[in-house]
Amino acid sequence: MTLPTKKARGLLCIPDPHVAGAPPMQRLESFMDDVLSKLAACLDEAAREDLVPVVLGDLFHWPRENPNTLMVALIELFRPHHPFVLVGNHDKYQARFTADTSLAVLRAAGVVEVLEAPGLFLRLETPTGTAVIGASPDGAPLPASVEKAADEESVWLTHHGIGFPDYLEQRIKIREIPGLDWVINGHMHRPQPTVTAGATRWANPGNITRLHFSRRSKERVPMAAIWRPGADDLERWPIPHRPFEEVFPDQEFPPEETAAPEVESRFLEGLARLAWRRTREGAGLREFLSANLNPENPETKIIWELYREVTHADE
Repeated sequence: MTLPTKKARGLLCIPDPHVAGAPPMQRLESFMDDVLSKLAACLDEAAREDLVPVVLGDLFHWPRENPNTLMVALIELFRPHHPFVLVGNHDKYQARFTADTSLAVLRAAGVVEVLEAPGLFLRLETPTGTAVIGASPDGAPLPASVEKAADEESVWLTHHGIGFPDYLEQRIKIREIPGLDWVINGHMHRPQPTVTAGATRWANPGNITRLHFSRRSKERVPMAAIWRPGADDLERWPIPHRPFEEVFPDQEFPPEETAAPEVESRFLEGLARLAWRRTREGAGLREFLSANLNPENPETKIIWELYREVTHADE
């Protein structure tokens, strides 16, 4: 298979930045600049270490109508680096990646390479070996197998709900995929240990942006992840960031479930947070539903009908 070729020492994976012009959830007003600073630090580190930068989905928190100040800042930031950007659920409008999304604008500006279709997209030549790199954006299937040469490694970038130890209820179960050495996943914000199934390693480094006002977020250090051929695990790279107290409000944490096992439904957890928080998002519920409902599921139509009935959205 003929693939575009790059020479570098590996990949620098940047999971779920969720950049936005206005602060989502309970983040304070510095949110946009904070996330841009993290992205800049990641891209600079990739350049220093000769790594290919890849955003593992959800570059944006809202798919459209981001302010021009943010779009110009991203164009200027990305132009020298030209990162790959996997399409995440937050990058799509009503579950589709279309030409009117903010990520499509960055592609039209020629500053990013958008990964919007599943498949192999790159052959990476490094001092320690060659690898083929593939991707499955949000909603796309993972490969049943991967074709590669005997002396090549293979990596697949994903933005999916996967059954890591804290998320065993997720639909995609960890398993061996013939010909695939690594799955590196975005989407799931809580870092997970790397799990090996046969010859396939599954990694979930966690997002770089603290979104939830919680004790868990306060304790976590935002990190990017580095993959190199031959490595047994990803290298975690701590991203320069501001203290929790400077980016979240000075108030008590919301109540947390202590007796229940891990949250069984990320959808219901998101609705609970939406109901609790002091939102600045205006159409927060609509955006949440757009980002999380699968239009192929039969219950989706019913949920949207309930939304319109409760909010009088059609009036």
